[in-house]
Amino acid sequence: MAAMVLPTPTLRTSRLLLRPFTEADKEPLFALQSDAYVLRYWDSSPWTDPTQADRFLARCEEMAEEGSGARVVLERAEDGAFLGWCTVNSFNPDFRSASLGYCLAEKAWGQGYATEAAGALLSWAFDTLDLNRVQAEADTRNPASGRVLEKLGFVLEGTLREDCIVDGVVSDTRVYGLLRREWRPLSAPSTAP
Repeated sequence: MAAMVLPTPTLRTSRLLLRPFTEADKEPLFALQSDAYVLRYWDSSPWTDPTQADRFLARCEEMAEEGSGARVVLERAEDGAFLGWCTVNSFNPDFRSASLGYCLAEKAWGQGYATEAAGALLSWAFDTLDLNRVQAEADTRNPASGRVLEKLGFVLEGTLREDCIVDGVVSDTRVYGLLRREWRPLSAPSTAP
């Protein structure tokens, strides 16, 4: 069976433009992913080599081509500022399941951008992929990410003990799940031209 191509969406919310990555995003992407403070609860080390941005962008294209997910830039609508990114990935059409992830620059924290962006991308994913379940994970030391997931309707399902070791630091991960029957869109995103 041939892979399903999944064009990366362009979506608008009240404050954000969610759009595919471009070459112009490499510099702000590298700045985000190399910020040790932002990535302190991440499941991998901060980037140290700018070519990691090239590999990230190539993986975005691969995800679209193989139909395994979509990764979008979060851009503030009023001024075009790069705020981070959000992804629905690991799409399994047989199980009708996928995973949600996001990474936002520190300047974007505490303003509801993660909830707004993830909510828009989830609406698109539930409709486009006919999902039944979305899973998300958050480091137990990152309660803010857990609050974002709970605002979106995710339910805490358990804790993976000592499942990550990054730069010698051992951490636990909370696993959250959201089922189609529990999904309540925060607001409907519009598809941008």
